[in-house]
Amino acid sequence: MFLDIIPGNTLQEAELSISSLDSLLGKLFDYAVSFGLKIIAATIVFIIGRWLIKWLRKFIDRFLDRRNVEGTVKSFLDSLANITFQIVLFLMIVNILGVSTTSFAAILAAAGLAVGMAMKDNLSNFAGGVMILINKPFRLGDRIVAQGMDGTVQSIGILYTVLLTGDNTTIYIPNGPLSTGSITNYSKQQERRIDITFSIGYGADIDSIKYILKSVIKSNNLILDTPAPFIGVTSLSNGSVDVTIRVWVKSSNYGSVNVDLNEKVYATFRQNGIYVPSVTSIKMIKD
Repeated sequence: MFLDIIPGNTLQEAELSISSLDSLLGKLFDYAVSFGLKIIAATIVFIIGRWLIKWLRKFIDRFLDRRNVEGTVKSFLDSLANITFQIVLFLMIVNILGVSTTSFAAILAAAGLAVGMAMKDNLSNFAGGVMILINKPFRLGDRIVAQGMDGTVQSIGILYTVLLTGDNTTIYIPNGPLSTGSITNYSKQQERRIDITFSIGYGADIDSIKYILKSVIKSNNLILDTPAPFIGVTSLSNGSVDVTIRVWVKSSNYGSVNVDLNEKVYATFRQNGIYVPSVTSIKMIKD
């Protein structure tokens, strides 16, 4: 036969090569099956994990609602919990795929140092978010002016605070500069004072001016009786007398009352022949 004419050593080498190939193919098949099962398991864990994260976030939200936790803290904790859960899910999937979490953690630590240096501003923003939560300079729904921006607070994340301006523009302010800069909160107090100054000409009857202004103030039922409204001469300028009114209103009514007072005072002054003196500048040029 054909095998009889093949030398013994050659035949043994051929059988050994075939055996090695079979062994290699068997190992590759076993590895492919094992890795395929890991991929399937990781996919199942990913799907279940995503669903579980959504459920946990809703559960935490309901739990905080029952504890009457304010919206500022809820918004921040939701962002923090979401990132934490995502990291845990990622580590679980990596572990299922067979990557050692210990070595992976060491790699993350080494990479984290480099990333931390590159992302120091984001770390500052995270710390700023924590300080905002602790100091509570504003809450969700408050109108603030900060970093040159004016708007209503929509959310407070772990890195950014979101404002919505009066013209419906969304602004993202980094928490780092926000926590260390000046913040004007127009919603902190329930009441605000409106100061309006009117200039009238010399010779005008101050008592009549005060009577007119009192009638205008009384016609607006949004103006508070306490503290009592103030009307008086606050300055004698060059060519005019400055009369100021100060009234207190609810913070939510500030804008509407301010506009209403200006319009009614102007209309009433015009009806009574009271006009603001015009100022003419004359510049002398020497020849």
